[in-house]
Formats: sequence, C-alpha cells, structure tokens
Amino acid sequence: MTDDALYRLYLEGDDAGVEGLMERYGDALTLYIDGYLGDIHESEDLMIEVFAYLLAKKPRIRPGALKAYIYKAARHMALRCKSRRREVFSLEELAEEPEAEQLVEEAAGGRERARVLRECMSRLSPDYREALYLTYFEGLSYAEAAKVMKKNEKQITNMVYRGKRSLHALLEREGICDAEQY
Repeated sequence: MTDDALYRLYLEGDDAGVEGLMERYGDALTLYIDGYLGDIHESEDLMIEVFAYLLAKKPRIRPGALKAYIYKAARHMALRCKSRRREVFSLEELAEEPEAEQLVEEAAGGRERARVLRECMSRLSPDYREALYLTYFEGLSYAEAAKVMKKNEKQITNMVYRGKRSLHALLEREGICDAEQY
C-alpha cells in the first residue's frame, strides 16, 4: 500500500493507515532525528510527536509528498528541540568506565566497518551528511531532499556529489580501500 493510500485511509477514519506509516517510517525517522539530537530516547519521543502532529492537524499533503513532509516536520522539530536543550549530566563519563568499554567492544564485534562509516559520516559537513542520509539511506529524491533541507535541487545535487567525494576520501584514510567510488 502506498504512503498516500495509508494517509487517505487514516483521513477516512481508519487508524490502521497511521499505524502502517509509523511501522514504515518510525525507526528510520528516529535514526534521522538522532543524527541531530544524539539521544535515541529523545529521538523516539520526537518521532512520536511528528506522527502526533500529523494526526492532530491532518494537513493536506499533495500526492507523493508524504515522506518528504514527514522528514521536513521531523527536521524542524529536531532543530527546535536541539536549540532548547541543556545538558544536565554527561553520559560520556559513564562510557569511560572499563566495564562499559568492554561491553561496547563486545557488542561492536563485527561491526567495525559500520562504525568507521558512521565516524566518517560524522566528520562531513552537516549539509553533506544530511543530503547523503536523505538520498541514500532514506531513498528520497533530490527534489524531496531539497524540500526537507529548504534548498534547491541543484544545491542538493552539489552537496551529494561533494559529500560522496569527501566521504570516499575519509573512508580511504581509514583503510577502507574498497569504498564505492562516486
């Protein structure tokens, strides 16, 4: 079932439509928001807020634009939340405990390449990182990503090209020689 059909189903009074959208986009949206906040629990709460907003306001969304609309709303809410945040205590101090390091190493195990990718992605400029994330990990078109990031399509094209080029260079420096060439 398409996004539009699920949303239309909800607008007609069937909650299964929103449940389907949440199942389809919930986890990915949470990870996207976490890229801004760096707190997975707060990101989960904000993801639910995005859908709550959708439920409460029932905005008119043109066909084919629901995914971009959801990501744009999530970005807006994450930026607002991030600007109001104050750190009360640091969880980084807990990670310095030997037991925590050992647990992290055990959990990471065979995920070294994923870690290196995340680390290299975090070193990219925020615009490059977001453009790559939206287009490659979330599958948004350049036009949809442009709407989410409030840029034009040409700017997204340039950011993706430059981001891929930068990411490739960073991955090569980290020893991942078989990184896909842009």
